[in-house]
Amino acid sequence: MNTTTTVNRDPLHVAILKNVITVVLSLAIIYINGTLIHIFRKHQVFQTNSRYILYIHLVINDIFMLALMILLQVLSYIIYTLNVSFCIIMLMLAISTSLNNPLTLAAMALECYLAICFPLRHPQICTVRKTYIVITVIWVLSLLTILPDLFIIIATRPAEYFHSRIFCLLANVFTNPVLTKKKDVTNILFLVIVWLILFYAYFRILFTAQAASVNAKKARNTVLLHGFQLLLCMLSYIHSISIEGLSILFPKDSLAIRYVISLLIQVMPRLISPMVYGIRDKMFRQYLKRYLLPLKSNIYPENVQKS
Repeated sequence: MNTTTTVNRDPLHVAILKNVITVVLSLAIIYINGTLIHIFRKHQVFQTNSRYILYIHLVINDIFMLALMILLQVLSYIIYTLNVSFCIIMLMLAISTSLNNPLTLAAMALECYLAICFPLRHPQICTVRKTYIVITVIWVLSLLTILPDLFIIIATRPAEYFHSRIFCLLANVFTNPVLTKKKDVTNILFLVIVWLILFYAYFRILFTAQAASVNAKKARNTVLLHGFQLLLCMLSYIHSISIEGLSILFPKDSLAIRYVISLLIQVMPRLISPMVYGIRDKMFRQYLKRYLLPLKSNIYPENVQKS
């Protein structure tokens, strides 16, 4: 059985330019996110706060997604086709991290809701141990969503298939129409649940907290930002449809369309995560200035009050 997929290739200079843009932009985002992780690890004040723990999990998840995207894109240009088994592993990790994002956003919205609406009970509910349990549950749910796909491929494909080579795309590996329907149902279910949680958290904060409360206003704005992040997550669900639709309209530019849409949907939204707390949060912002601008920053952020 011939499982090698034929795909048009860019000229060498175009391929180099695309990879340089993707790698440089992705590495810049990874550097900023890596700095946030370093700040989190070095300062106890962040490690004991469930809000920052969930945020750092989101940041780590974004780093995984960008690293996987860079690896797959560069390999697809250098080697062109990949071993099917290796491709499946990479795609499963990419899908799991993609599903982690909306679930983590839902957990962060609930934490904001508890902090504003139940300030006295919040420290007992949102403990460090319970936060890490929530993160574990998020990963388990994501893996349980994709593992049935793997089992179906193992059951329906011959052993030779996993030693063959293929252009590593989701549509080229998970070709069973049942898996496509399952993926659509899972995405819709996840999004409906997360949107319900975000709406519930936002309106409870809106109506429960005092209108003059600065913390309540910040919490509402944070939940709105989580909603915006979720909208960006939803763009990944129209990734394939957008590429197919535009490629039909502009068949000669199919490679450029695939690249630009992938850059806009997979890379650019990763800029939002460091902005939510890395720039908006007063304490994180002061530490970030200290690490990114060491010559211009002579502050001691330990005395900065959390926002």
